Amino acid sequence: MLGYMFKRLGLALLVALTVSIIAYLLLHLSGDPAIALAGEGARQEDIETIRKAYGLDRPVVIQYADWLWKLLQGDFGTSVYFKTEVGPLIFDKLKTTLLLGISALAVALFVSVPLGVLAALYKNSWIDRLCLAVAVLGQALPNFFFALLLIMLFSISWRMLPVSGSGTWQHFVMPAIALGYYIAPAFMRLIRAGMIEVLSADYIRTAKAKGLPARSVIFKHALRNAIVPVVALSAVQLGYLLGGSVVIETIFALDGLGYLAYQSITYKDYPVMQIIVLLLSAIYVLLTLASDIANAWLDPRIRVS
Repeated sequence: MLGYMFKRLGLALLVALTVSIIAYLLLHLSGDPAIALAGEGARQEDIETIRKAYGLDRPVVIQYADWLWKLLQGDFGTSVYFKTEVGPLIFDKLKTTLLLGISALAVALFVSVPLGVLAALYKNSWIDRLCLAVAVLGQALPNFFFALLLIMLFSISWRMLPVSGSGTWQHFVMPAIALGYYIAPAFMRLIRAGMIEVLSADYIRTAKAKGLPARSVIFKHALRNAIVPVVALSAVQLGYLLGGSVVIETIFALDGLGYLAYQSITYKDYPVMQIIVLLLSAIYVLLTLASDIANAWLDPRIRVS
């Protein structure tokens, strides 16, 4: 198990390094940062001054090596727009995004687990079709459109929830539902397929033959084994939620990392954008690593492959 963990950790570090290189190059290839920082109508002399001040006149490889070396020393740079250190700025916003991501994941599991179990128990029935229809609707609706529908219903018509801000738990209800419902279909289909396979297994038939209650057979024996693949998917989807919260946080004006990413793109704040991309990528890689290790611990057969 320890050897498997070190192997996966080495691969995760390699992926994180590759992502940092690609992200750094893409940000610089998208346009001249010096021109973006100088603004429209800037003189060539001003552009050259900014280019030298930020070290943008050096080769890109040297710029990346210098940026990575400072990053390893804990120097995340200074925000061009906010005029403050990037590290404290980003980690202060990260708490809001993490809370939103975990809440959305909880909503997705709360919706998908009952639907998946029902669809498997009543396979090919109208209940199964209804559960699948709910799942398809979740993926068919873009999350930003669903978010606007929630605002119209719960904020404008019924005035039950605040439309923007992040001061209380009520501010996270609609964003969590909008994000969670979008990823729920993937969990629902996985649980349905797993339950159908497990319910036809020999040990389930044995449990039924022993006279165990149906609730015990379904939840203690069947669901317990069918839900194992959900562990890996949960980690991947949480990483997706953290990285894909830009639109939702912008709509609801949540003071999180996604909204900060939107602001940094708008104001061409390259130091902030670079760290946000790297941080979200690192979190995604770590979550995937954690899911691999958890699956290997739950199923020893994975360690051999």
